[in-house]
Amino acid sequence: MSDSIDLASVDQVLATARSVRRRLDFDRPVAQSDILDCINIATQAPTGLGGESWRFVVVTDPAVKRRLAALYQQTLEELVVARGVEIKPTQQALVARLHEIPAMILVCNLGLPPDATAAGQVGYFGSILPAAWSLMLALRARGIGTTWTSLLAARQAEVAEVVDLPKDALLTVMLPIAYTKGANLKRAQRMDARDVTFWDQWGRKPPSS
Repeated sequence: MSDSIDLASVDQVLATARSVRRRLDFDRPVAQSDILDCINIATQAPTGLGGESWRFVVVTDPAVKRRLAALYQQTLEELVVARGVEIKPTQQALVARLHEIPAMILVCNLGLPPDATAAGQVGYFGSILPAAWSLMLALRARGIGTTWTSLLAARQAEVAEVVDLPKDALLTVMLPIAYTKGANLKRAQRMDARDVTFWDQWGRKPPSS
């Protein structure tokens, strides 16, 4: 491993990349330079077939944000009814002010999934979602809060109309972004690696070190 890598800092960013829906600064615009720097990091993510097919739509126009926020809220309400689930208070807080978020980043992919097989889907999304995750981490490192949202992926045609997506572009996730205000992002309580990892065969625990 290169001595130039600050392992503690890398681990801190990875371990504290939480979904941030509160303690966001809705009044402070996110600097374009920060957004573009983060996207430059995102496009360093590994990719498979298709090469650099990722595309990012940054939305700051209030009218466009309102239309996307309305679509998001409608989709969430339909999901609640269909599945009979409750919206978390943090989700409610974000949805109520989603139209005020300083910026939204739509992570899109050029070209559509080749087929509905598991291999086809994994290969397709495995070439775009790593970039979206790298983008989220780069934002986290700069004090910009966000949360991974995929509801708008169910409204492809409507979103395409709002932001003029071409027919061969697919929206994957939308990251609403804002600088954080006193957010204390910590490690989450998660199961230990030994409780979720098998060695050589399913069900076989890792050997004792």
